[in-house]
Amino acid sequence: MSLTDDAAERYARHLILREVGGVGQQKLLAARVLLIGAGGLGSPLALYLAAAGVGTIGLIDDDRVALSNLQRQIAHRTQDLGRLKVESAAEAMHRLNPHTTIIPIAERLTAANAPALFANYDVIADGSDNFDTRFAANDAAFAAKRTLVSAAIGEFDGQLATFKAHERGPDGGQRFPCYRCLLPALPPPGTVPTCSEAGVIGALTGILGAWAALEVIKEILQIGESLAGRLILFDGLGGATRTVRLKPDPSCPLCA
Repeated sequence: MSLTDDAAERYARHLILREVGGVGQQKLLAARVLLIGAGGLGSPLALYLAAAGVGTIGLIDDDRVALSNLQRQIAHRTQDLGRLKVESAAEAMHRLNPHTTIIPIAERLTAANAPALFANYDVIADGSDNFDTRFAANDAAFAAKRTLVSAAIGEFDGQLATFKAHERGPDGGQRFPCYRCLLPALPPPGTVPTCSEAGVIGALTGILGAWAALEVIKEILQIGESLAGRLILFDGLGGATRTVRLKPDPSCPLCA
């Protein structure tokens, strides 16, 4: 199916990329991505996925816009205070690209609702800010055989990884790890401070959120080298990145 004149102009810079082209853009337009969180990480993720032409984006978050969010959550405006974040973000995404279908889901992702939700999407992007949601997303993604791109930030540091333990590496080799291979169980309460407790530099969420969007697009298009089996650590104060190899844990409580 050929692109309309409007779409050809909108995605012109994609179309001239050797790795994307018309076929790749059609893949993006047909893709369905579920985005968990419409906050600091979710804002740039949502905007860049919409701008890229991802055809259907589900957006799940049960929170409302607060004034303290606006230092980093760029999908929301001062006039959005008090609104559901999924409604505010969906409006911003639609302004950017009216051809993308946005499905706002004003709920918190849990182990109970994740399986049914994940069945309707191709790729899951986790921009949540708590371990309960990350574990629920990981477990449901593994069960549904969905690729999970996961970003996390704190203060001046961030991390990014792709989890698809339902697949094996090149040539059918060793399986990829899941999030529980990195962190087998929930950290004890109070051991890892939240952003509201420790703070976070706003621009950091933009870096990691945009980077996560790139990884989602790579997974849809099946281009480049997947982050599956690797964890990227970003030091915002030092301006440095470090890549750590992740191996599947033979005693993982989920995917072993």
